[in-house]
Amino acid sequence: MKKIKILIPLVCLLVISNTFLGRAQLSKSQAVITAGEAAQHIGETLTVCGHVVDTRYASSSRGRPTFLNLDKPYPNQIFTIVIWGEDRGKFGEPEKKYRDKNICVTGRISSYRGVPQIQASDPKQIEIKE
Repeated sequence: MKKIKILIPLVCLLVISNTFLGRAQLSKSQAVITAGEAAQHIGETLTVCGHVVDTRYASSSRGRPTFLNLDKPYPNQIFTIVIWGEDRGKFGEPEKKYRDKNICVTGRISSYRGVPQIQASDPKQIEIKE
């Protein structure tokens, strides 16, 4: 009888933990949005997917940023990936590598002058979709 009293709470705990784990995995798989949806998710860490239509390496600007604009080119961009000069070497030449590719970037979405963006500091953040 003592074994059953111990077993029942353990089974309940196992069922509850599996339920929460399943929900966490479900919400993680739903954490992929389009570039056009990013403006509604400022402050969240998500994966944003789109087509790189415009790139620019601002080598003479402060911080030497590289900009990858998804779905619409500058100055009408709807989402930008920013790679700062200090991280650029990890990516090679990102303005060439990712141009005209369908990609997904994962990171915290912020906003700069009303345009949502993710700052990528590691190439693992960006995945090319074939």
